[in-house]
Amino acid sequence: MKTGLLLINLGTPDAPTPGAVGRYLREFLGDERVIDIPWLARKFLVNVVIAPTRSFRSAREYKKVWTTEGSPLLTHGENVRDALQARLDRPEMQVAFEGAVKVELAMRYQNPSIDGVLKRMQKEQYDRIILLPLYAQYASASTGSTLQKAFEVISKWYVIPDVVSISQYWDFPGYLAGFELRASAFDLPTYHHILFSFHGLPERQLDKVYDDRQCSNHSCEDEINDENRFCYKATCYATARALAERLNLDTDQYTVCFQSRLGKGWVEPFTDIVIQQRAALGDQKLLVFSPAFVADCLETIVEIGEEYVGLFQEHGGDSLDFVPSLNDHPRWIEGLEELVLSKIGRTPIS
Repeated sequence: MKTGLLLINLGTPDAPTPGAVGRYLREFLGDERVIDIPWLARKFLVNVVIAPTRSFRSAREYKKVWTTEGSPLLTHGENVRDALQARLDRPEMQVAFEGAVKVELAMRYQNPSIDGVLKRMQKEQYDRIILLPLYAQYASASTGSTLQKAFEVISKWYVIPDVVSISQYWDFPGYLAGFELRASAFDLPTYHHILFSFHGLPERQLDKVYDDRQCSNHSCEDEINDENRFCYKATCYATARALAERLNLDTDQYTVCFQSRLGKGWVEPFTDIVIQQRAALGDQKLLVFSPAFVADCLETIVEIGEEYVGLFQEHGGDSLDFVPSLNDHPRWIEGLEELVLSKIGRTPIS
């Protein structure tokens, strides 16, 4: 049996230039799952209001994170792909998967595109394709959009192989253990407070998960249940609780918050506001995790590593440290292998 494993992350511009950033923003923000408003209003907002103004500003930010190898999001993705391929090439993996496995990488927006990579995979005539979006917590604007796009492409093939999709894995041991190991580089008791900062979403997108269209009615801050298990807010809070348990943190030692908001009506509390509040309380040293990102990118390197550091110091704080994302950490690579094996009904192999 031939298996193709497709890792998919959100995307990145092809270059840190206004033109490339504009193309990325128009594709990303033009997605109806990302900005879920009527088509004509979305077109006007993205193409007339957002892209022309943000392209230049965002290009300057991307230049800060761009390396000789390119975008860090893409570079980390390629490193993960290659490291996971090396693990799956082991003889025991060939037995577990009943044949060879080829790992590919695509981006939901821009390149390498889902269309292009799946076109190449179609020629390989795989018996089974596994779709693994690189977002641990399900959200319609990320996981939902990614899987929809992949399904749309595959649905047009004359021969459609078995397709396995993995929609979320916030509670999977390999994912949590990766962040636990990242945290081991920091002396946690020396920090006055810890933030688990997740990417924000409009509250209306959280509400759409429920029949009553009210996320606030479903105990999302306190528990995971049958009704909220696909609610992004609920899984973010659950992720924080799971990490806090591994790190031996009491509930008063950390705060869950949400960054990168684009306007009003987004899920709260906002990370930048929480940082100002912690400074006002007299905290001098903060540590920030961003578990929604499995690879460091603009939102972690610049937004947290620069903007939030400056914000904290402006309001009287001393230092704000950021726990790196999983990137290509060996435990994360091992965890991805375990995750995929579990999804096809095989026991992970040490």
